[in-house]
Amino acid sequence: MNRYQPFEWIAAARFMREGMAQTLLIVVGVALGVGVIVFMSALIAGLQSNIIRRTLNYVAPIEIVPPEQVARPQRSDEAGQVAATVQPRSQQLRSIDQWQKVRAQVDEVPGVIAATPVVSGPGFALRGDANKAVNVTGIEPDSYLRVIGLGDKVVAGRLVLGTADIVIGTELAKDLGAGVGDKLRLTTAIGAAETLTVVAIFDFGNKGVNERNVYIALRTAQNLLDLVGGVSSIQIKVGDPFAAELIAQDIESRTGLEADSWIKTNAQFFTAMAAQRLSNTLIRFFVGLTAALGIASVLVVSVVQKSKEIGILRAMGASRGQVLRLFLLQGAFMGLVGSLIGCGIGWLFLLAWRGVARNPDGTPIFIITVEPQLFLMAAVGATLVGTLAAVVPARRAARLDPAVAIRG
Repeated sequence: MNRYQPFEWIAAARFMREGMAQTLLIVVGVALGVGVIVFMSALIAGLQSNIIRRTLNYVAPIEIVPPEQVARPQRSDEAGQVAATVQPRSQQLRSIDQWQKVRAQVDEVPGVIAATPVVSGPGFALRGDANKAVNVTGIEPDSYLRVIGLGDKVVAGRLVLGTADIVIGTELAKDLGAGVGDKLRLTTAIGAAETLTVVAIFDFGNKGVNERNVYIALRTAQNLLDLVGGVSSIQIKVGDPFAAELIAQDIESRTGLEADSWIKTNAQFFTAMAAQRLSNTLIRFFVGLTAALGIASVLVVSVVQKSKEIGILRAMGASRGQVLRLFLLQGAFMGLVGSLIGCGIGWLFLLAWRGVARNPDGTPIFIITVEPQLFLMAAVGATLVGTLAAVVPARRAARLDPAVAIRG
């Protein structure tokens, strides 16, 4: 016997070769299971990544807002009883106190990539007889474009904002009949108005956003919304969108202001994503369980069929540990080979999906990025499942009494 080929490897290879039909059946079953797991995992990860990317195109991961105004009781000087209650003013646009200092504090928070001041409020866009209600957003272009991907969504004109310029969406441009270079009048609830020139038109792929949002220079918005020198919010971009809530809590503890993460403001969306991830996990679990039961059943049958051979091996001096390892090697081998073939099948499924799932203009519906770790985890997982599935048959084989096994 070649000392570089241990007894267990030789015996395991011979047993699998003699039961080739069963071995191939299990390897094919494992391969199909791993292929489904790889395909589903990559597909769901790509879908979720695409949804998050599209959502964060026009929504900042974290937004700092001024504290809510509450009713303030006024007490008399002598009796200490409530004389009157001052209610908060409705429709009052509030500013973040000392927002420059707050912004500097935010820049020091770990995980924060960029922070930008924003002034936003309601207004009306007028051109000729057309009049549309809009959400006016005043921005600093340099810092704002680091937080929101507005620059990538411009479909006409150039995003160069002066104090007399405005950027509008495609739907609003259609409703107003306006194009790049045209002028429109922007008014707000306080009666302030400015005539502005359309310098760019954007398309976020969202009709509501394209119809309502307009962007102007920060200083212009401060004048129109009666918030001179102030800002209504500070929007923040973070490196890891899924860590936004933890970073928001850190910001709140440092600044004492309310920081809303997109995770908190989109709770239903995250509930749906969590359900999707749970479904994917359940699919992988049951596919893995099916593969494990298949391997275990084949090896149990193999123990019964090879009981005499096992008895002879034990009589010739093979230890219980060697017999145990013999069957564990079979399970691991079938799991490993099946996983490698399954990774190839999963990759072919993904290539087929990329060729079929396309928009009318030929672009992919969404981009699927396959990480090498996915294939590695699938291979390791299937090998481990195969090994664990072989434990019970292996223990049964190791416990066989040589004399009883030989007599049959």
